[in-house]
Amino acid sequence: MQALVTGGAGFIGSTLVDRLLAEDWHVDVIDDLSSGSLANLATARTLPDRRFSFHRLDLASPAVVELIAHRRPDVIFHLAAQMDVRVSVARPVFDATVNVLGSLNVFEGAVAAGVKKVVFAGSGGTLYGTPEKIPTKETAAQHPESPYGVAKKAVGEYLYYYRHQRGLEYTVLALANVYGPRQNPHGEAGVVAIFSAKLLDRERPLIFGDGSQTRDFVYVDDVADAFVRAVEKGGGLTLNIGTGVETSVQKLYNRMAKLTGFREKADYKPARMGELQRSAVDAGRAEMHLGWKPFTMIEDGLARTLEYFKGQRAGAR
Repeated sequence: MQALVTGGAGFIGSTLVDRLLAEDWHVDVIDDLSSGSLANLATARTLPDRRFSFHRLDLASPAVVELIAHRRPDVIFHLAAQMDVRVSVARPVFDATVNVLGSLNVFEGAVAAGVKKVVFAGSGGTLYGTPEKIPTKETAAQHPESPYGVAKKAVGEYLYYYRHQRGLEYTVLALANVYGPRQNPHGEAGVVAIFSAKLLDRERPLIFGDGSQTRDFVYVDDVADAFVRAVEKGGGLTLNIGTGVETSVQKLYNRMAKLTGFREKADYKPARMGELQRSAVDAGRAEMHLGWKPFTMIEDGLARTLEYFKGQRAGAR
């Protein structure tokens, strides 16, 4: 099988690439390296060209359509995105250029290449806005409250069009808050990575508000497993990928501080405007259609993540 992974140098994308290569797929990666890193693909890049190829491309470039049409993958895993909610608010046109127009390039290339399926990384954390019920099911109203969430919703609607009018099969995976090794500790979306970097440097992490805000933290290996399962299942569906469990930012900090032996309190600042107070998704439909359930307990996932960042620091010395 031939796969193409957009955003394959990112932390989720590269974890998926490793999984695919371990299962004897041939893999092409498209990434502009604006947030991803070639270091995440170190193992993949040692393989022969016939097994793995990297293409540095801006998703909004017409060259993306040409590349996909030329490479003719069986499946496209579409993970590339402008993923910073704050950037989407400050620069909504830029956000739409990457996340909407870039996605359309991917879909046009997929149609030209006769791709069997697109598996798209949606956003369970922004798609539903402020939900009435938690954990939130896919049947909940979709009222995203940021341009980033609006773009993710729009791409799902475009996929519906491409399926019914152009014959392109798809599955949308609405991801909860993904964490794990390779996540960028300097990014807006990665609180686990940010806490890891601060705690290992013996510095007090910053918490906005009182820490009572909750998120649904799902480990990156579990997410990669969902992407692989969606190759053959879940056609035409949006499926939540999360644990269904709310973990407060304060509880997350307490667990990570204990794992690192850090005894000081976090540094607290005023809550950020527009931040969701609670978020968790119900993944029952993913279990039904994909046979998927999260299999990594948060204690184990946090320990593995901290070990990864420890190793990064040791290697940098």
